[in-house]
Amino acid sequence: MAVNVNTNVSAMTAQRYLNNANSAQQTSMERLASGSKINSAKDDAAGLQIS
Repeated sequence: MAVNVNTNVSAMTAQRYLNNANSAQQTSMERLASGSKINSAKDDAAGLQIS
C-alpha cells in the first residue's frame, strides 16, 4: 500500500510570506502605538538600560 503526499508548494510559499508580512506589521503597530523609540530590550538593549 503506497502513501501519497500531495502539497501545494506555491500556496505554502505564499502563506509563509504572508506570515512574515503580518509579523512585520504587528511589530510596526506595537512601535507606533507605544510612541516610544524603545519598546523592549530587543529594540536597543543598551538604550533601554540607560533610560
